[in-house]
Amino acid sequence: MWCSLNIAVLPNNNNNNNSGELKTMFNHTLSKAGLWTLLLAALVTTHVNAAGSTDTSVKITKNIPSLVINHRGAPVKVQRIQDTSNKLVDDFAKTSRPCPPFCIHPMKAANGVKTIGEVELLEFVSNDVANKTGVLIDARMPKWHDSETIPGSVNLPFIIFSKQGKGLNQIFELLGAKKTKKGYNFSKAKNLALFCNGPWCDQSTRAIKGLMAAGYPAEKLFYYRGGMQMWKLFGLTTVLPKSNMVSKK
Repeated sequence: MWCSLNIAVLPNNNNNNNSGELKTMFNHTLSKAGLWTLLLAALVTTHVNAAGSTDTSVKITKNIPSLVINHRGAPVKVQRIQDTSNKLVDDFAKTSRPCPPFCIHPMKAANGVKTIGEVELLEFVSNDVANKTGVLIDARMPKWHDSETIPGSVNLPFIIFSKQGKGLNQIFELLGAKKTKKGYNFSKAKNLALFCNGPWCDQSTRAIKGLMAAGYPAEKLFYYRGGMQMWKLFGLTTVLPKSNMVSKK
């Protein structure tokens, strides 16, 4: 089992005491060559194949026992934990966290943005990501992404989208948007599905609002509200990004 997440209060973008920390994190994230490598890899190498198994008693849906997703160049079989007595024992087993800041968020992240569930997310990876017309974004801060994530995702922390500038321009270009004199042309931009820790986490909603503030079309954005909380509750496969290891519990 992966180590449990160390849940901490997210920095508030309006708090001057945190502005230096946010700027440092933003610049550090953008300066990593790995960011561009991972994003490019997500855009060109991800593919999905259906995977059948006669041993699967706990299927994803009636007709889908499992899927194979290419995560950072390695095939990962996404399926549910087959042990029907299995229970969550890490931080995602918690029912309660202080609110604020960990309050329950609405089903809708923003006007025009579609909220999706687990089946729709797998369809997104199977279709949009596999066909290079979409990207699955883990909008959490790196320490959470590095602890555990959904196969096929790339980590673009929410704070990146709250800062206008050259770095955001580069990301938008990688996502298919074109810079013009009047702003961005998003006609060929990728569809984006974003997630974070769950319905009590605001990192993905902040990313969505940042994207929309920069002009990204709402119809190209999808909000997986359940996030890691629901993904793990359904016993779906997760990966440890640094090693590409697959969780067994």
